Amino acid sequence: MFSRRDIIRLGTASVGTLALRQFGLMPALAQNASDYRALVCVFLFGGNDSNNTVIPTDDASYKAYQSVRGVLAVPMSAMAPVTSVSGAPYGFHTLLKELAGLFSSKELAVVANVGSLVQPVTRAMYQAPQAPVPSNLFSHLDQQAQWQTSIAQGSSVTGWAGRVADYIAAQNINSSSFPTVLSLSGNVLEGAGLHTQSIAMNAGGSLQLSSFNTSAPAQARMNALTSLLTTNNGVALVQAANRVMSMSIDDAKQLANALGKATPFKTTFPGTSLGAQLKQVAQIIQAQSLLGMSRQIFFCSLGGFDTHTGELGTLNGLYPQVSQALAAFYSATQELGVADQVTTFTESDFNRTFQPTSGDGSDHAWGGHHLVLGGAVQGGQIYGKFPTFQLGGPDDTDVRGRWIPTTSIDQYGATLCSWFGIPGSALPTIFPNLANFATANLGFLG
Repeated sequence: MFSRRDIIRLGTASVGTLALRQFGLMPALAQNASDYRALVCVFLFGGNDSNNTVIPTDDASYKAYQSVRGVLAVPMSAMAPVTSVSGAPYGFHTLLKELAGLFSSKELAVVANVGSLVQPVTRAMYQAPQAPVPSNLFSHLDQQAQWQTSIAQGSSVTGWAGRVADYIAAQNINSSSFPTVLSLSGNVLEGAGLHTQSIAMNAGGSLQLSSFNTSAPAQARMNALTSLLTTNNGVALVQAANRVMSMSIDDAKQLANALGKATPFKTTFPGTSLGAQLKQVAQIIQAQSLLGMSRQIFFCSLGGFDTHTGELGTLNGLYPQVSQALAAFYSATQELGVADQVTTFTESDFNRTFQPTSGDGSDHAWGGHHLVLGGAVQGGQIYGKFPTFQLGGPDDTDVRGRWIPTTSIDQYGATLCSWFGIPGSALPTIFPNLANFATANLGFLG
């Protein structure tokens, strides 16, 4: 159950849509259920060492990988082998076996060496004075913010998904005022818009006010609150706040009523935090038509990836959680018949150094590899290119294997948003640096 602070936060989610209604910009335009699309972000907080997520296993690449990674190298016997559409051999970490299977069935793709960029950067450019690189590289908070905003230099009060939500609201794409962005991982910058705000709920929780139920005393309190909110006290600011609160209460009721009509899944979700979050997302997707939603964005997360020491043991605990939860979620979308209408993707602070630390871990780095999953994904392929596995080589910032990204967050996000229905003309307002890159659509979504 949510506290008063939570419901006030929910109220802020409706401020933008309230303003749009007042200006006559939100007629209810019903959307066909077949037009529904959802983006589901899974953020791996701490900086996932994606050097060990998926590995090229041709002789030359694997020898280079093994010689530099040392104690962190995944042996061939501990990989789930796959072959890309191009015929190149790769190996997923063996504890990501469910994801390896989805890659082989062409429902999952890998986007290689993605990171925050202002513009394309070479090693020579990076090492030159006043290089055009993102602010405060290798910092958790800064890189998390840059992934969530796509703003590589400076700061932003809006996230890229929040700016998408602003566009959705302005174009009347959803026939409901229910917020477009919903987080199962607390308040997140990624979903903050100028005119819209994400809402946050706990997996298995409720957005309704605490202590308001069907009992007579609770109903009396609700009637009193409704009376207060609908009383015209002549103060414009208070009236506006009351309308927002009323809408927020309506949103909470709407979600509760919609979820109350959901049917249990045959799919079994793992009993982990990420499993619970994605199960809640699947339940809300099941109820999307009752909520009047044609476009939704969800934010989930798993922490613990800051592996400065003892990395292999830590990833052995985290990777099964990621693989099993994502596979169960995809199975649930198939069960609902919306697998081709829901795309799940990963984000993380940064990759980690290719060279191990003295404590059998790795340090903060830059470009990393990410996963995209769904029925619309052009899977079984690697998009972008892996770095050259050479310390001090052409893709290294220094001599530790901090890979310079060759694909930007802007390109990654723009590809997702193009599939989501955002036209090319609107993409630069969501991803301001997109024009600096030759390719806006990476092609991993059909």
